[in-house]
Amino acid sequence: MKVLHINQSDIGGGAAIAGYRLHQGLLAQGIESKLLVGNIKTHSDRVDLAVPPIFSRPERLLVRLTSRLGLNHIHRISSRKIVHHPWTQSADILNLHNLHTGYFSYLHLPNLTAQKPAVLTLHDMWTFTGHCAYSYDCDRWQSGCGQCPYPETYPAVRRDATALEWRLKDWVYRRSNLTIVCPSRWLYEQAHNSMLQRFPIYHIPYGIDTEAYQPIDSALARTALDLPPDKNILLFSAESLRDPRKGGDLLQTALQSLPDPLKAKTVLLTFGAGGETIENLVGIKTMSLGYVNSDRLKSLAYSAADLFTFPTRADNLPLVLQESLACGLPMVSFKVGGVPNLVRPGGTGYLAAPEDPQDFAQGIVQLLEDNELRRKMAENCRAIALAEYRIEQQSDRYIALYQELLGHSTGALP
Repeated sequence: MKVLHINQSDIGGGAAIAGYRLHQGLLAQGIESKLLVGNIKTHSDRVDLAVPPIFSRPERLLVRLTSRLGLNHIHRISSRKIVHHPWTQSADILNLHNLHTGYFSYLHLPNLTAQKPAVLTLHDMWTFTGHCAYSYDCDRWQSGCGQCPYPETYPAVRRDATALEWRLKDWVYRRSNLTIVCPSRWLYEQAHNSMLQRFPIYHIPYGIDTEAYQPIDSALARTALDLPPDKNILLFSAESLRDPRKGGDLLQTALQSLPDPLKAKTVLLTFGAGGETIENLVGIKTMSLGYVNSDRLKSLAYSAADLFTFPTRADNLPLVLQESLACGLPMVSFKVGGVPNLVRPGGTGYLAAPEDPQDFAQGIVQLLEDNELRRKMAENCRAIALAEYRIEQQSDRYIALYQELLGHSTGALP
């Protein structure tokens, strides 16, 4: 079986990392897997560019027009050539992933999916909305969008053409042949309420390499990262602390409200850009690791910490929460999106009410003050990662789905 993945990047961004992990899992199962992507960051003979890195002159002219009209991602007319790529021609099945970020025009989906079975793995809500990756409290996408309350949310639009984009997507899907996969129960339910309900929809969680991500002795991890052995370590991760969706402002408010004695014996360890700016704002000693793509370094950080703090406003099935789970690190987050699949109250962490930094702070205090509860949660985290989220389980489920679509299924999906 030959599988071709089409994605925004190989490892640049959460959706890209999730797709690449699936690709690696398939290879480990003996499946011939390759990637066509908009942005290459690795060096592999199994990864190639989906489209030229530079816009053609017609695309440059078209993007000026479509951006002014408020229409994103339809200017990439060169993505029509993907169907003629040798890897597309030789593939048995296509697995599409994140189709936004500007490397692909969804108007070409009917042609791309006409000849071969195609699975579309959702990584956010963009596929069925009028422009946004996450709609927050807006449900206009269920009936047609228009009068968008959040035109500035990613990917932002200069003009509210969300009703038109919604109709364009609906028109495209009526002419496409797709099978939908959702990593979280939350996104699975959203897809069933959307224009994608015309397609078969499956729930297959992301998988994680539980060998690469596993608990490391805390004292050893702290020594390796030069962290104090006698402090509480809080871990926070976001690609950018300035991204409103990731809730850096909510974390700041929560940390500011912690009791002063607790602040004095706590260190905040951060991944991502801007972590070094938090210290002066919240009065807690901060250490920033910057952008980290090393599995080993991330495992050290998770193992060194006492709690993982994740103040997201909207999310699918966050990879960093899976990583924290696999490393046996309890978590504090908000009850939004697919987060409750991973952060289970009393079992693996504390779920605060959405947009409530005081409740978030209460979760931090409660878990930091109860060493025995954290110990039990750490055991639960690792056990759940092994039972539900191993990369082998994900690849087995995808292989079963591919076989079913190719007409030689051996039974029900595992």
